[in-house]
Amino acid sequence: MQKQDAYKTLTREQQRFWKRILIVDDNIDITLTLKTAIEYNTTLTKKIVVYTSNNLVMALSEFKPNFYDLLLVDINMPHMNGFQLCEKILAIDINVRICFMSSAEINRKALREIYPSLSLGCFMRKPMTTDYLLERIRSELD
Repeated sequence: MQKQDAYKTLTREQQRFWKRILIVDDNIDITLTLKTAIEYNTTLTKKIVVYTSNNLVMALSEFKPNFYDLLLVDINMPHMNGFQLCEKILAIDINVRICFMSSAEINRKALREIYPSLSLGCFMRKPMTTDYLLERIRSELD
C-alpha cells in the first residue's frame, strides 16, 4: 500500500500528525526519485506523505489551501516558471512553505527585484544528495 493510500485511511486526528509535501517538477523522473527518497527514508522523525505534479497548470488548479506543509518547486518549467506558480499559490495559501529547486545558478538579488513579495529563503541545487534533501526538508518542517 502506498503512503498516500495509508494516509487516506487515517482519522482526521491521526492525519494532523503527518506532514504533506507537494513536489512540482516537469520531469517525472525527478518527482518520482524525490518522492521515493522522502517517503522511504527512516531518518525523518515526522511522518510524511508526498504528492507530485508534473504539470504546473494542474498543480495550480488542484492546489488545496491549508493542506500542504511544504512545496518543492522546480524553477525552470514550461508555460510558467516556479516563481510565477508560487506567487499564485501564495495568493491562495500564505502559510505554505516553499523550497525552490534548480540545476542553474541563482542570482537572489536579481530575483528579489523581480519577485519582491516572494520569500526566497530555501533553494536546493539539483542534483542533490538524499542527505541534503532530507536535511532541508527537516529544517523547513521544524
